[in-house]
Amino acid sequence: MNTDQVIAKANILIEVCSQIGEKDFGQFRGAHARVSDFLSTFAGSRSSFVNEIDKKSMPSDRARAAQILIELLKSFIAHLNDGLVSGLSPERQAEIDVTSDLLEQAQGLLKSKSVHPAAPAVLIGATLEEFLRNWVEDSALSLGNRKPSLDSYATTLREADFISKQDMKDIASWGGIRNHAAHGEWEELGGRPRISIMLEGVNLFMRKHSPE
Repeated sequence: MNTDQVIAKANILIEVCSQIGEKDFGQFRGAHARVSDFLSTFAGSRSSFVNEIDKKSMPSDRARAAQILIELLKSFIAHLNDGLVSGLSPERQAEIDVTSDLLEQAQGLLKSKSVHPAAPAVLIGATLEEFLRNWVEDSALSLGNRKPSLDSYATTLREADFISKQDMKDIASWGGIRNHAAHGEWEELGGRPRISIMLEGVNLFMRKHSPE
């Protein structure tokens, strides 16, 4: 997720907080949790922004408390615009760096004529799943009753409006290729050209949803 996308999410939360009245205790608790998870994910769990929204420091007047959340979000947006923090926490960026390295390994396998194209296909699929899993966990999203899988991670991110319908279609296609490779369905795999297109697509997807 790039900086503009993070700012857009922050503005949505500002709008949510602006609708909280003095006696809206339940609504405030929900907003407080969402803002806390948002700032933990994108500013870092040990950041000053997260420290400032400790429940014990919030006034009993929920409208005033919501205004504090709004001001914190506005300050975080200002930091983003000034380039003082990136669109993702250091932990999330490290995870992205690892998955990028795995895709480079897949590229090397794909170029090797002694390696069956199923090998890089499985690695690309596993790397994509890891990327989505980390994204879901770092965004504090719930899978609900779904079992952990490429499809369930993608569905959860789609429900949170983090990815588009086209992203969902692409992920389903890549997941299908990975499954063909994992189950030895060589005729369905499509050979190196198709795996190469898969690798390029996953690379583009990860760059699109990573900091600028």
